[in-house]
Amino acid sequence: MSFISKIFSDARKVVNSYVGDDAFLKGVASAAANVTAADGKIEEDEQDAAIAGMQGNALVSASFNSTQISDAYGMALIRAKTRAGRMENKRYIEALVSRDATVRQDVFLIAADVADQGGIGDQEMVVLQDIGKLLNLDANKLLA
Repeated sequence: MSFISKIFSDARKVVNSYVGDDAFLKGVASAAANVTAADGKIEEDEQDAAIAGMQGNALVSASFNSTQISDAYGMALIRAKTRAGRMENKRYIEALVSRDATVRQDVFLIAADVADQGGIGDQEMVVLQDIGKLLNLDANKLLA
């Protein structure tokens, strides 16, 4: 097997390992939703950025169709409207801590892209820092 063939084969194996991985989808959607609701306002541009970010991520889009992504985000957003729901979302995020670092970084950066809509405010920064801790990542480094 040539070097290039091996790279494509390995990439295909990674993507296939996430197809139908409900925990992964819930974690990504929960991170995006908690940032969306961070300031207590759920704005349309943030929702659009969340869906676009999830669909634009190669691993997410290769593993789930647009309906699955939208549904997962919608459910996470409903949870994000309450304290108990935000805590549940945090549990879904934290469940990804054992995943590969690049996957965890992608989850964080999708959430950061949502926060970027209109600039990252103090409340959004607190949520991003929390997501970084849950994923065992340096949020400041990733935001730089």
